[in-house]
Amino acid sequence: MDQNLLMNLLLAAAIGVMFVVMTISQKKKNKKEQEIRNSVKVGDEITTIGGIVCTVVGVKDDEIVVESQSGRFKLMKWAIATMNKS
Repeated sequence: MDQNLLMNLLLAAAIGVMFVVMTISQKKKNKKEQEIRNSVKVGDEITTIGGIVCTVVGVKDDEIVVESQSGRFKLMKWAIATMNKS
């Protein structure tokens, strides 16, 4: 009986540690993405969550206007996946 209890406690501890590590990692990722979205400015080249590479031509509070080979269109800032280095 004691051995089963010890195994269950070790399993619970391992799951708890995994959960904490995953939560911290996700928070760091979200913070980095938010910093990118807040720092976007006219002329930056971005990639959207849909994989479209485009150039920012206008910035408002929560949306941006971008231009790609297909033309100009509006996007919400949350649709920015990455800012490409130029």
